[in-house]
Amino acid sequence: MHGLIGRKLGMSQVFTEQGTLVPVTVIQTGPCTVVQKKTEQKDGYAALQLGFGSRRPQRVSKPVAGHCQAAGSGPFEVLREFRTPEVEGYEVGNQITAEQIFQTGERVDVVGRTKGRGYTGVMKRHGMSGTPASHGTHEYFRHGGAIGNCAYPGKIFKGKSMAGQYGNARTTTKNLRIVAIRSEEHLVLVHGAVPGARGGIVTLSKTKKG
Repeated sequence: MHGLIGRKLGMSQVFTEQGTLVPVTVIQTGPCTVVQKKTEQKDGYAALQLGFGSRRPQRVSKPVAGHCQAAGSGPFEVLREFRTPEVEGYEVGNQITAEQIFQTGERVDVVGRTKGRGYTGVMKRHGMSGTPASHGTHEYFRHGGAIGNCAYPGKIFKGKSMAGQYGNARTTTKNLRIVAIRSEEHLVLVHGAVPGARGGIVTLSKTKKG
């Protein structure tokens, strides 16, 4: 197993043994419950589906409620699937905590959803400078300027930086160091910032970098 579901509680700071101040993000990781176990023989791949948090039974459909009830618990707030080469040591209903997977000093990747900032223009979304506010410029100060050529190619290429939805996107912050694990509170302190607002759901997994 190489990952867990957590909730971003906010940022803080801790001091190392050498007296260095380290900014950290506090993440509540579980305990996560094994809701479903997938195997090579039955599903074609090996994975574990984990549940985190809780929801009111009235807020989920009956199939989802029955699926979660198989793990001996009520409906979960979020379900995530983690691929793992070995699932034999886990059973449906088992509780997985951070200290069983991660160690202090280990590197992790954190996946979250960034803050949604609504529909914005090119200056706020892409950091463009806008049009010079000289004489003769009217109602064009925050525009993006020219977006294409004339006859050739006769279109706007896909991916052009233009106005649109800013934020509310899945983002991964890679290779963050675990500063401390507080098992009694199910907290993981990660060096640096992770995407998302306070209270948002994040996913921690062992880094894929060297």
